[in-house]
Amino acid sequence: MSTAHLFRPFGRFTCRRRITLSLPRTGTSRSYSSITESVEDSISTNAESDQDVLRKKRRTEWKRRQHGQTFLDHIIVHVRGGKGGDGCVAFHREKFKPYGPPSGGNGGRGADVYIMATPHLTTLSSVSPRIRGQAGGSGQGTWQNGRNAPPIIIRVPVGTIVRELERDDQRRSKDEYEAEEEALEGLEPEERKKQLRERRWVHYPTYADENFERSFFKEAERSLYREERERRYWRRQKAKTPIHLDLDKSDEPDNDVDLNAPLGHRRPDTMGHLIAAGGHGGVGNPHYLTTENRSPKFATRGWDGERISLSLELKLLADIGLVGLPNAGKSTLLRALTGGRAKTEVAGYAFTTLNPVVAVIRVADDGSFEGSDGAVYDETWAEAQHEKELMESGALADALTRNQAKAAAVDLAYNPLESFRFTVADNPGLIEEASSNIGLGHSFLRAIERSHALVYVIDLSSPAPWDELRVLRDEIEKYKPGLSPKARMVLANKADLLGGASEDGQEDPQAVREAREKLRKLEEFVEREMKAQLQDSSGNVIGERSLDVVPISAKYSMNLRKVIGLMRQYVEEAREGVDPFPKSVALHDVSK
Repeated sequence: MSTAHLFRPFGRFTCRRRITLSLPRTGTSRSYSSITESVEDSISTNAESDQDVLRKKRRTEWKRRQHGQTFLDHIIVHVRGGKGGDGCVAFHREKFKPYGPPSGGNGGRGADVYIMATPHLTTLSSVSPRIRGQAGGSGQGTWQNGRNAPPIIIRVPVGTIVRELERDDQRRSKDEYEAEEEALEGLEPEERKKQLRERRWVHYPTYADENFERSFFKEAERSLYREERERRYWRRQKAKTPIHLDLDKSDEPDNDVDLNAPLGHRRPDTMGHLIAAGGHGGVGNPHYLTTENRSPKFATRGWDGERISLSLELKLLADIGLVGLPNAGKSTLLRALTGGRAKTEVAGYAFTTLNPVVAVIRVADDGSFEGSDGAVYDETWAEAQHEKELMESGALADALTRNQAKAAAVDLAYNPLESFRFTVADNPGLIEEASSNIGLGHSFLRAIERSHALVYVIDLSSPAPWDELRVLRDEIEKYKPGLSPKARMVLANKADLLGGASEDGQEDPQAVREAREKLRKLEEFVEREMKAQLQDSSGNVIGERSLDVVPISAKYSMNLRKVIGLMRQYVEEAREGVDPFPKSVALHDVSK
């Protein structure tokens, strides 16, 4: 077998195809440049549109990282498995044995890379965009094999979607074989062959040129390239089934110890899901010992680990998702439901919340919760100004220190007889055309996909709150058909702004009547246009479901106990699987 034939499978060939049209009547062939120009124009248009999409995504992520917010729910990660260790070329030496047998050890295996879902994380900001496994140890003399590299575990929050980027994706990095081809591109044939051999072989000092001429080395080289062709084939087969993982459950092992387990029983130690395998180690020179070749002076280098590009997308697993237009009072509502524990920013301008905030709601048997009726939650700057005035006036001189306050919070913690808890997510404001990735766009909408129930929060003091409700429903349904029927309740917030007092401090009857009339119109709109058809598993319509409408004042914590009771009901139905309508579709076609 010739050397040129040996290296032919790893060469790179390019060809140009010209579009021609044969005319059998005249026996001529004509090239149409207009067809070529149209094809080039379409390719350039597609490339420009892809660039626009990437530019919008980068700008959206930039907006969400302002004001020191570190929440991250989408990231591209380039992962590389560890390189295998090199084999060793050595010969055994001891007293009275000056020419011993070959004793080079094999190289260790490179580090594998795993991904594991953990409940202890809530953001992807701790994941590095480039992850590289540790290389295996090289072999040594006296038959000492190299050390296998320890695996690397990428920990991500529960609810993360892991997708492998397609081969035609511009964000994808080259795999191990494409990277090698790029490094060897443009070299002369002799230089290319030299570089390939340096990447694959280890020689005894000063014996490299002599090894190239020996028939034993040529046979070993042919065997090595046959093995490499098989590896390339299986790598291509693996690429046909890209990675797609839905990490909706924790992969961490349970810490519960079985007291009846036998002595010495090892506890399960899971590492998650394998995404990039480390490279195999090279073999030492004893591997090539034969009856004819008693002194092999060459060994192989370790193989490169797998390289892969992944898209990590976090979809929060909150039980209840708050959906509303900007400045509708969602952040104030979350603070009121948690008794001020939720550290959300409250201000009088749009897009105060740029990232989802998840809080835990704790409920007692009697329906009470941490938030107390009558508590006032003002804007963040107003509360900070009030605290500053108290501090300057000396009113906080006898206040508890940080450690004392922490101890007091433990002693005075909310009722230990808590019977139920669930999570509520405050999502960024939704605007019209958000389904087309306008505003925060998909960065917000993907945060509500996994909620058991959605709650619309609207501003009752606006001129037409039903129009806001229609926009919310339509945008959610356009983004993902079948998502809007998850809505279960409409919260008419800022009801305290209606029915104001007259000049003498008494309630204005006319304003009260107008407020009640507006609430009645809102309830009629919800009953008329916001119903959802409920279907069974076979697709038969078995009923309709209406949304609950509750007027509240999040700022003054008014009428929140009813809200908590309804939310608890929705979550219990979802967790216990007692919902008699497992399949639901919107009654109205919002695409028209």
